Amino acid sequence: MDYQTILNKAKEYEAETAEILARLVQTPSFSGKEKEVADLICDEMRKNGFDSVRIDGLGSVIGTIGNGPRTMAFDAHIDTVYPGERGNWKFDPFAGKIEDGFVLGRGASDQKAGMASMITAGRMIKELKLNDKFTVLFTGTVMEEDCDGLCWHYLISEEKVRPELVVSTEPTSLNIYRGHRGRMEMTIEVKGVSCHGSAPERGDNAIYKMARIALEIERLNERLKTDSFLGKGTICASVFESGSPSQCAVADFARIQVDRRLTNGENRESAVAELQDCAVRAGCPGAVVKVLHYDATAYTGMKFGMDKYFPTWVLDEKSTWISDAESAYHSLFGKDPLIDKWTFSTNGIATAGMHGIPTMGFGPGDEVQAHAPNERARISDLSAAAAFYAGLVHKLNG
Repeated sequence: MDYQTILNKAKEYEAETAEILARLVQTPSFSGKEKEVADLICDEMRKNGFDSVRIDGLGSVIGTIGNGPRTMAFDAHIDTVYPGERGNWKFDPFAGKIEDGFVLGRGASDQKAGMASMITAGRMIKELKLNDKFTVLFTGTVMEEDCDGLCWHYLISEEKVRPELVVSTEPTSLNIYRGHRGRMEMTIEVKGVSCHGSAPERGDNAIYKMARIALEIERLNERLKTDSFLGKGTICASVFESGSPSQCAVADFARIQVDRRLTNGENRESAVAELQDCAVRAGCPGAVVKVLHYDATAYTGMKFGMDKYFPTWVLDEKSTWISDAESAYHSLFGKDPLIDKWTFSTNGIATAGMHGIPTMGFGPGDEVQAHAPNERARISDLSAAAAFYAGLVHKLNG
């Protein structure tokens, strides 16, 4: 089988792939509320000849092509963020319009385009007989927007699904990505002593303590580590809360939530220690630092949680997985790919960061479209991505 045949087949199915994406966009699927879109994906996989389709305990869709002795997986999360302020949209975010070479709407790039291309890729792999070595899993995973990697942590730890390679189809503008910074969600909290606001000197104002800590967090951001590939670690205060007995009283409690992005060489322990050091520098050694925990209920009724520590991960640039992906890309498109990284976080924090499974990324759509109004995905990206997924399987079967 030559790669031009794969490319031609993907182009032949391009309009159908766009229609699949439009139907996915027309089916809202916020985190924990993905049942309707999961059912739709199951239907689409069955119509396109998948060998088996099931829904796991947490609600993710798992479609299978082939039954080889080796296992690999392509992944797309199927939940989206909310549309936000409707006045910022030039069109209905859930209309799923196809217009001027784009599919428009919430989730078009992040990340339903990847799901649509995966469905077409599965169809092509089967029709063109590209696979005999692998059981190829195509996963439509849930609750990623609320808690990256939770879905795959469940699959690996509870259902014992462990592929030897995972390809994330998060948007990469059709480039090959091999990692991204990790992240954490933490809070730091201080207590004060309340008193009547008419005599504040009698109390100990928690807001003033937290203000000093916030300034130290701002300074910390400037001295965090930098990595030549992943870039710099960052920290920012994202939420401020305080409380007092009344509006006429000194605050006796304050809390800041922080968003921490972790580059190579940074981890949970170092990030917590740095935040504790900010409190000491601010003269508040008694401040309490906590890593947040996610413990929501899936649409299936299952409750499964994890701490909001999402480890940094990078696939070695000399990995044979990368060289095989480069070879497949060049054979399909006649040029060398850009090897890069995501700015945001993906399910790779679980597959690679937590469980050590080689993971790479290739997706239709653009990262800058994620969570933005007027989200869209190029239709030409859909067929190119489907061709790459099928071409990679063909290469690995070679």
